[in-house]
Amino acid sequence: MTLLFEEEVKVPFSFDYKEVAQKVIDQTLEEEDFPFDVEVGITLTDDENIHSMNKEFREIDRSTDVLSFPLMGIEQPFDYEKLEEMGDVFHPESGEAMLGDIVISVEHVLKQAEEYGHSVLREYGFLIAHSMLHLLGYDHMVPEEAAIMENKQTKILDLLNITREEEENV
Repeated sequence: MTLLFEEEVKVPFSFDYKEVAQKVIDQTLEEEDFPFDVEVGITLTDDENIHSMNKEFREIDRSTDVLSFPLMGIEQPFDYEKLEEMGDVFHPESGEAMLGDIVISVEHVLKQAEEYGHSVLREYGFLIAHSMLHLLGYDHMVPEEAAIMENKQTKILDLLNITREEEENV
């Protein structure tokens, strides 16, 4: 797996955020039986930049915690077999499936961890798992889809021991 990191802000996390991202992505891919090696981009930014992106790409004029930019056009989860027919979704040199990009507001991570009463590690891991599921074709526009995503996110984090109770066992 290739994980492309871009830090647009100073990252104040007390844990190895690149290692955590790698573990959450790996666990998500394993849980989803994704059959290819992948390339994923992660940008850590501030509320101002994510606000601008949210307005430009989603026409929502406010900041948010995370944005997902899928590159593969997976229309439904487990629709992965069709990808081999789409040669342009694989990196020409590495052969990795280019899943897409995740943009996270560091300010939101810190604020939401405090609001929800759990660790910054838990919030950060949750946002990566959430965004990875979007890159793999999941959505939460209706209650049934939201419940599926919530259950998958919880399972991924529980398997990594990134829970509301166990915060430093990554």
